[in-house]
Amino acid sequence: MKLPKRSPAFIALCFSLLGSQGGFCQTALAPANAALAPLTAVSGLAPHPAWQPGGLPDNKAPRSVFDTVVLNGETVLALRTQASYGVLTHAWQSAAPEFLSWRWRLERPLAAADIKTKAGDDAALKVCVMLDQPLADIPLLQRSVLALARSVSGQNLPSATLCYLWDSRYPAGTRGANPYSARVRYVVLNGSETAVGQWVSQRRNIADDFAALFGQESKALPSVTAVAVGADSDNTLGTSLGYLTELRWLP
Repeated sequence: MKLPKRSPAFIALCFSLLGSQGGFCQTALAPANAALAPLTAVSGLAPHPAWQPGGLPDNKAPRSVFDTVVLNGETVLALRTQASYGVLTHAWQSAAPEFLSWRWRLERPLAAADIKTKAGDDAALKVCVMLDQPLADIPLLQRSVLALARSVSGQNLPSATLCYLWDSRYPAGTRGANPYSARVRYVVLNGSETAVGQWVSQRRNIADDFAALFGQESKALPSVTAVAVGADSDNTLGTSLGYLTELRWLP
């Protein structure tokens, strides 16, 4: 079986979504029942070291820039792209608490992005949750691609990924599968109706969202293996800027 170009369904899931160097695939798991580390380090100069950076394999695109800035007296994570790709990934070990919450703000959107196409598959702001979905629940063809990718990469790649997006083309509530891999599915939380330059709070029930996007395959929420934040414009070659803070699990 030949894997598709650029984002081979799951090798790319490891490298592009989760990071090829120091990202999820090579990080130690967080202790059970631990809290997510804050996105910003105590010094306020760089992301917290628990959030490991990653990009595309073989440096196929420049890395997106993640740094901490002071915005209106608050230290937050800035996510900047310039024809680039990047993620920060926090490994996880145990079952997730009920809710994941955060605040985010889009300052400079990607006008050419179109998350429903391969050519436009970019996002100025995304928060993703990786899950260990049982292989028996996955459709046969996708399961075969996953098994091959795990064998070729030597990594225990995630079997399901749920991504929350801030998108400027489609309205909030838009859902679908990533055009490169049906094992990555998204929901737009803030869309074309949301003005840029304002903070928006999000609080998501992971089990409900998994049921909406993967429920036809699995009835129960699998355990979480990692949480990631990212921004990319490598397909549309655009430039974007967003901010993210207070990403945390809530009971």
